[in-house]
Amino acid sequence: MIVLAALALGALAGFTHARRRNGNTLDKLQYMAVYAMIFAVIGLFATIALEKML
Repeated sequence: MIVLAALALGALAGFTHARRRNGNTLDKLQYMAVYAMIFAVIGLFATIALEKML
C-alpha cells in the first residue's frame, strides 16, 4: 500500500516539477514517470523496513 501511495505522490511531484520548469507534454510525462519510479522504490524499501520491524 505504501508503494502505491508513493507512486502516485511521485507522479504528482514530477508533474508539478515539470510544470514549474515550463515543460511541454512529453516533459511532464517523463518527469512523472521518473519521479514515480524513484518514489515507488523508496516506498518499497519503506514497506520492507516496516515489515521487518513488525
